[in-house]
Amino acid sequence: MNKHGIRLITAVVTSSMIVTPVLAAPSVDDLKKEKAAKQNEVSSLQSQLTTLMGKVNTLESELIQTGEDITKAQSDLVVAQKKEKEQYAAMKKRIKYMYEAGNDSAFETLVTSDDFTDLLSKAEYVQNVHSYDRKQLQEYVETKQQISDLKDSLEKDQKELESKQVEYEKQGDNLNNLITSKSSEVANLDSEIQAAAEAAAREAAERAAREAAASNHNAASTSNRNNTTSNRNNTTSSSTATSNRNNTTSSSSASVATKPSHSSSSTTTSGTNANGGSIVSRAYSQLGKPYVWGAYGPNSFDCSGFVSYCLTGSYTRLGTTLTFMGWTRVSNPQPGDVVTTATHCGIYIGNGQMIHAPHTGDVVKVGPVQSGMIYVRR
Repeated sequence: MNKHGIRLITAVVTSSMIVTPVLAAPSVDDLKKEKAAKQNEVSSLQSQLTTLMGKVNTLESELIQTGEDITKAQSDLVVAQKKEKEQYAAMKKRIKYMYEAGNDSAFETLVTSDDFTDLLSKAEYVQNVHSYDRKQLQEYVETKQQISDLKDSLEKDQKELESKQVEYEKQGDNLNNLITSKSSEVANLDSEIQAAAEAAAREAAERAAREAAASNHNAASTSNRNNTTSNRNNTTSSSTATSNRNNTTSSSSASVATKPSHSSSSTTTSGTNANGGSIVSRAYSQLGKPYVWGAYGPNSFDCSGFVSYCLTGSYTRLGTTLTFMGWTRVSNPQPGDVVTTATHCGIYIGNGQMIHAPHTGDVVKVGPVQSGMIYVRR
């Protein structure tokens, strides 16, 4: 065979001996570091969510106040319009008396004066009557316009606040999704850490077994060189083993006799809502009432105002949705419990349903409990 052939065969054999390197699995310490980093991310996201919930609560308070201001402006506008009509009607009566009954009325008032001074006084009176009517009417017209402008401005502010609320809700949903995803990654890392720890334990056990086998092999070699001594040792070892088994049996019996029992207890609040029936009855009694920001009855409600009425039976406000978020969570919800997120709330009526005041343009109605809501009890 020529040199070229030999070189070719040598190259083939050499290349076949090259082994692709296998990447080592991450160690337990590496996985723990990665888990700590993920947990820091979750903590950061939770902090952002807490800050956002504070903003949502402030925004809800502003919306409630704006809604109340709009309601007051509407009431003031009705009063102003009524006064305007009354003033206009009174002015028409005076005009009718002074002019429509005959132009001579005003003329006679002047010509029947006792003297020039009386004439001037009566002429001034007629002029003052006209001036007063015009002034009062103008004032009421201006007042009505101011109230109308205020109402329009407040409604514009309300729409801007509602748009901001929608934006905050989207941000909150995104943060919740990220927190869920990162928490899932942390849970997966826990599994990987457990698997890596078990693998390390198996490797240590296998290494110990190999070392024990090597030690037994050396002991067997020594035994072959000294049969007599080995036999005596085996006899002694057998007796010892029997004794050990008896001791083991005795120890196991004692262990079974003294082993303590354990019981677990749940710390999650459950049970029955004692006032649930009354709360649900109040909720049903308000079906069809319109949603109005800042309203807590009797003719309209916003979501937290509606829940406040159902819980208390009076037209008062207990707080905002964030107030309810701070109440005790329940694992076994009952009719009459509150269902809430940071931005909406309602009354649970059972079977996954609630009664709530949804949003502007809608009415109090029955609907499914929304995703992400929690159950709380006062």
